[in-house]
Amino acid sequence: MDIAQLWIEQGRTFRNTDMPRMALERYTAATNLLRDSNEPQRLAHTIRHVADIQSDMGHLTDAESSYAEALAIYRGDPQTTPLDLANTLRGYALLREETGDPTAAKAMWSEALELYRQTGVQAGIEEAQRYLVRLHVL
Repeated sequence: MDIAQLWIEQGRTFRNTDMPRMALERYTAATNLLRDSNEPQRLAHTIRHVADIQSDMGHLTDAESSYAEALAIYRGDPQTTPLDLANTLRGYALLREETGDPTAAKAMWSEALELYRQTGVQAGIEEAQRYLVRLHVL
């Protein structure tokens, strides 16, 4: 196992045991290692988890930057799966709604909904529809 993966697994453990500060430290360490790799998918996935944790902790400005970076990496890589893109858009949409940008949230939820439909992830479809109804789109 490589060191970045070790940090990721420790981060996941800390996140699952409600220790977000420790989780953020581990995921950030993994991100720093992955920046020097030629693994854009792993990097984007790890940055998305950093963004999720930052958002959960109320570090909204940092989360915004992290989601934007993860989204840019995913959009720029032809290997990106619809599910990875949808999950990133989901977190970013939640953040945008929380920070008072419903227009961006609607666009992100709409795109995420289509991607969840493509992948057949029913929970994602239902969640996106709920938020779009709440935002007066559906």
